[in-house]
Amino acid sequence: MQLAANEAAAVRAVPLPANHWCLFLDVDGTLLELASTPQAVIVEPELLALMNRLRQAAGGALALVSGRTIANLDGLFGADFPAAGLHGCERRDSRGKLHVADVATEQLAGVRAGLRDMVTRHPGLMLEDKGAGLALHFQGARELEHQLRAEVALLAAPLVPEYTLLDGHAVVEVKPAAHTKESAVMAFMQEVPFAGRVPIFIGDDQTDYGGFAAVRRYDGLAIAVGPRVKSEWWLPGPAAVHRWLGQLAGQEQLVPA
Repeated sequence: MQLAANEAAAVRAVPLPANHWCLFLDVDGTLLELASTPQAVIVEPELLALMNRLRQAAGGALALVSGRTIANLDGLFGADFPAAGLHGCERRDSRGKLHVADVATEQLAGVRAGLRDMVTRHPGLMLEDKGAGLALHFQGARELEHQLRAEVALLAAPLVPEYTLLDGHAVVEVKPAAHTKESAVMAFMQEVPFAGRVPIFIGDDQTDYGGFAAVRRYDGLAIAVGPRVKSEWWLPGPAAVHRWLGQLAGQEQLVPA
């Protein structure tokens, strides 16, 4: 009972924007509870219905911004939503046009081979090959976290500064440095229907700080989720995110003058 009361209080504490808004949503740990593997998550029909209500309320100005590929996001949510995948390396705008970063993926060959060797040596690891990036998941080997992060850093060192490491929840990822969630949000904000609106970004991990930075440039709302990130506003987990988004979906939009 106390937990439910605390969640309700956290939801009430996050303000609802008074102006014409647009919405950028991280997925894992924000919209969806974290799972043992990326494939194990479930998108409930109620969440999909909520997102469609939000998209309608925002005049289409809702985008998913994730480390997953856009193809993977489409498999979870359907192919309708504007989206940025691979932490900004690929982006589908509101017209459905796909923008893909020019990345020399062959540079990752050595890192890919090294990560595959690590997976062979350590039970509990999983390699997610995203093409332009590589993610090593170690949910099943958390006791090796420091060792694994050090090994991945050593493998990726020859690719710096073109590539960078991202540290996430039980995952470390090698990705192109030039493309981020910040660059993706900034690109969306130059386009209809996002342009001219007050942006909201909701995220739960280190990679989401770029999204927070982008919306602050427009005096937007940066909402941190869970224990791993901090911002001006905070929600304890995906259930609280859903509750707050439900309130947002029911709020009448103010049309700018």
